[in-house]
Amino acid sequence: MKQQIIVSGIGGQGVLFLTRVIAQAAVNRGLPVLTSETHGMAQRGGTVLSTIKVDNFASPLIRAGQADLGLLLWEENLSVHQTLIRPEGGLYLNAATAGPGERIDASAIARGLGNAVLANLVLLGLAVRKQALFCCVDECETAIRQLAPQKFARQNLEAFHQGLNHN
Repeated sequence: MKQQIIVSGIGGQGVLFLTRVIAQAAVNRGLPVLTSETHGMAQRGGTVLSTIKVDNFASPLIRAGQADLGLLLWEENLSVHQTLIRPEGGLYLNAATAGPGERIDASAIARGLGNAVLANLVLLGLAVRKQALFCCVDECETAIRQLAPQKFARQNLEAFHQGLNHN
């Protein structure tokens, strides 16, 4: 399945780890994948944007109106990055308030697990449950196990499962 995905957030939210998990799922499936990220002042809470292109593409960058899916870890980035998502594309947000797209308070769930940075995997779980991504539950679990430090693997998988099972 050819897919263009943006992941948006701020520094420290795990945007790059989430990007790596999705890219690893593609690699494990044998699909070509390109990634790119822009993270300027991320270490000081600035915006981080990464792009993932799965299947045959010539460039990792995503033009306005071309992303099939947006995963936003920081609701305030919606006004900036929504223009990258095509009109019929999927939008998944870490947000406690009502509004456009599929929303889940991933930060609150992650804090409940004892680590706020796990919101990225909670959001991934929601997107996988809604079948928005090219990959399935087992492929994401495998990628998480491959990439997470062993001491955090169980907690990372729990966060992913919280997103999968959240109503």
